[in-house]
Amino acid sequence: MATASENLTIVVVGASGDLARKKVIPALFGLYCQGFLPTKFRIFGFARTAMTSEEFRARAVENLTCRYVPGESCAQKMDEFLARCFYVQGPYASRDSFLDLFQAMQAEEGDEPADRLFYLAIPPSVFLDVSRAIGDAGLVQCGDRRPWSRVVVEKPFGRDRASSDALVAQLGHVFTEGQTYRIDHYLGKEVIQNLLVLRFANLIFEPIWNREHVQSVQISWQEDIGTAGRGGYFDSYGIIRDVVQNHLLQIVALTAMEPPQSLNAQHIRDAKVAVLRSVPPVSRDQIVVGQYARTVRDGFDLPGYRDDSGVEDDSITPTFAQVLLHVRNPRWEGIPFLLHAGKAMDEKKTEVRIRFKNVPGNMFCSEGTCPAPNELVICIQPDEGIQLRVANKVPGLGMTLEQQSLDLNYHAAFNRVIPQAYEALLLDALRGDKGLFVRDDELSAAWDIFTPILKELESHRAIPEPYAIGSTGPDAAQRLRRAVQESV
Repeated sequence: MATASENLTIVVVGASGDLARKKVIPALFGLYCQGFLPTKFRIFGFARTAMTSEEFRARAVENLTCRYVPGESCAQKMDEFLARCFYVQGPYASRDSFLDLFQAMQAEEGDEPADRLFYLAIPPSVFLDVSRAIGDAGLVQCGDRRPWSRVVVEKPFGRDRASSDALVAQLGHVFTEGQTYRIDHYLGKEVIQNLLVLRFANLIFEPIWNREHVQSVQISWQEDIGTAGRGGYFDSYGIIRDVVQNHLLQIVALTAMEPPQSLNAQHIRDAKVAVLRSVPPVSRDQIVVGQYARTVRDGFDLPGYRDDSGVEDDSITPTFAQVLLHVRNPRWEGIPFLLHAGKAMDEKKTEVRIRFKNVPGNMFCSEGTCPAPNELVICIQPDEGIQLRVANKVPGLGMTLEQQSLDLNYHAAFNRVIPQAYEALLLDALRGDKGLFVRDDELSAAWDIFTPILKELESHRAIPEPYAIGSTGPDAAQRLRRAVQESV
């Protein structure tokens, strides 16, 4: 696996935005504190916002934290890191602006060849303008040999299959597929990375990870806040494009895929593509969409989604979606995969809940009531961990059973700082490891599942069912969930 050379330039395009300031730059600082950046490195921020390098550093330091080094040592590390940060301002579509960036990069790189990583922390609407300007200005070094050039692209990758294919093709005029790293930060989370280990390194799970023993799989993503001023952006995409088609579908792929041939990036992604191609497109009876509405609670009038700035009064953009997926292969045929994602819900959580079937002929059943089935709960946020729920005898003279959890809490079990998702993914990009990034055919397979239903919902102007802020979602979602539970 290629590692970063001793001369590295990182360019963060969109450096004035929240993603760059709150995630990307802090992640790079985390890598620096752990010694993962080479001796000679520099970071260039590029954006339309007018500011100096000093102002860029002043903004950046607001989000840097001392997670890996304490006290005075951290302050020294911050000073060293910020001294390597520079800023160039200009329009995204301007070749001349990127020529200015090129000159600034060359001045810092010197005569020694330098590897270059471009991070596009920008809206998809300007991906092509930026990539074209980068190419026209001569910043990209051909191929994946040293000195290499790579680009990290944030989701969403298009709006449907056609726009995604066009984006892949047009970006390919500047960066090859081998140079392109499509990032889904959920794949960098420790618990998600652990899915492969949990499944394939533990004998107690792999033999029962199939339709013979699993009753259902539920994957949930919830936020207890609304769009909070991001309504203008969110209204262009909605919860299906923003969360379900990427984050949740990636979790489905890792949960349901066959054992890969090896841990090689190509083999892992081959296995993910294969299982995604086994999922038929979502039909109208497999989905419930909702939108949080103005809610009065405890005497307070809470604004609904349509009250957010940038959102039209008649917007039909869903802030909630519940989707029933089927995986048509021998391992999972007939087992429901229920996905749900929503904003302004009753709690913040992301989890995978695998419910196993009841023990055949269970001797502890009485009067038609049996012990609750075993569940494996993979907690992704806010508290990373794994829970295995098992039937247990309640201490006492009678035979009373109660379900209890065997808990693994990551923070309690591992006495160390857990790396942030962006740290893990940026390090992989620098090393050239694409195992946790989305390949072009994987992207196409994901869009094939959701493009037809997105077109149907939008062409028919399907009205999302309103739900109260702080609730569990629309009533129709509860009905679909009950119907799924009763069918298995």
